[in-house]
Amino acid sequence: MTLVKFDPFRGFESFNRRMNKFVNEFEKGFVFETGGFAPRVDIIEDDKKIFVAVELPGVAKEDVKISINEDRVMTISGEKKPDEMKEGVSQIKIERGYGKFQRAFVLPENIDESGVNAKFENGVLEVSVAKKEPEKPKEIEVSIA
Repeated sequence: MTLVKFDPFRGFESFNRRMNKFVNEFEKGFVFETGGFAPRVDIIEDDKKIFVAVELPGVAKEDVKISINEDRVMTISGEKKPDEMKEGVSQIKIERGYGKFQRAFVLPENIDESGVNAKFENGVLEVSVAKKEPEKPKEIEVSIA
C-alpha cells in the first residue's frame, strides 16, 4: 500500500496569483458602456495629456454630456436620435444604431481636473485631460555634527 500525503493548500498559491492578476487588470481598465448605440473610442496619451476621441456621427453636440467624478471616472453619455420619418415612407432596411449611450473610463491619479477641454467637430468628440506634474520627493538636508 502506497502512502500519499494530502496537502489541502496545494494549488492555492497559484490560484491566489491568478486572482491578483485578474483584479489588477480589471482595476486598470475599468470600462463600462450601456445603451443601444455604442460609439467607438480611442484613448491615447503623451507626457502632458490624455486624449479621448469618440465617434459620434449623427449626434448633436447638445445631446452629449461629459463628466468626471471624485473617483476619476470620466463618463461620456448622450443620445443618437433617429431621423424623422416622412409620412407615406416605409423603411426597407435599418442598419444604423440609435438610442442612448454611456461610456465610462477610469482616469489615472495624476490628472488635473482644471485642465479638461472638449471640442466637437465633424461627428468626433475630442476630450483632452491635462496631467499634473508628479510631486518631487521631499528632501531634507541633514547637517552632520
